[in-house]
Amino acid sequence: MKKIVFFDIDGTLLDHEKKLPISTKNAIRLLKENGVFVAIATGRAPFMFEGLREELDIDSFVSFNGQYVVFEKKAIYENPLNESGMEKLYQKALINKHPLVFMTEKTMKSSVKHHPFIETSLGSLNFLHPEEDLHFYVNRKLYQSLLFCESQDEHIYLDAFPNFDFIRWHPYSVDILPKGGSKAEGIKKMIDQLGFELKDVYAFGDGLNDLEMLKEVGTGVAMGNGVPEAKQHADLITTDVSNNGIWNGLKELQLI
Repeated sequence: MKKIVFFDIDGTLLDHEKKLPISTKNAIRLLKENGVFVAIATGRAPFMFEGLREELDIDSFVSFNGQYVVFEKKAIYENPLNESGMEKLYQKALINKHPLVFMTEKTMKSSVKHHPFIETSLGSLNFLHPEEDLHFYVNRKLYQSLLFCESQDEHIYLDAFPNFDFIRWHPYSVDILPKGGSKAEGIKKMIDQLGFELKDVYAFGDGLNDLEMLKEVGTGVAMGNGVPEAKQHADLITTDVSNNGIWNGLKELQLI
């Protein structure tokens, strides 16, 4: 039976220094040689992991936590944020002095010239502060936005925007997604295209945005460095990303 493995990026493919371990690169190569289909499932925008896709020779991915799905370099599913909802959220964030970053598949822009929360959180992914463009969300497909506030201020938005999901990925930032959008939904779109069954689908992840994915696929693998919730939803827990986590997990699953 043909199998497919989806890999999260940060804390899964990339280690704590945002580097690709040699053992992980070798594991991906062996997976392919064994006839296993390999794809990425990430909260990142496509422009944020072009180099990684090239290095691993991967052309299929679920990005923006499931909102933009590409199979063999061709977009097969798009689920952009509601524009009128984004307008209302922008106005509320403006009042509360919480900056936003708007994201398309090609680029991102900020609602402010500079903010330390943006600099710190995006800096943790090795990205610079985006340029300011107040109205970038107008007449443009945004698949995800980032709201920059601390956890105690999240409540301002949770009930006010029932059509959006808010998923925290950094102490200073949350992802804004269409309601019900997840990596799991994006994965379903791709495996429908491929004709795979869920029981032949594997996924590796470590974060809060991986929970649905780890739960829904045939075999969910949580990294040793994963959050407790990811480990609770997983079928298997491998070692830390920096301790050959991908290699060890694939070995235990007998995929390499």
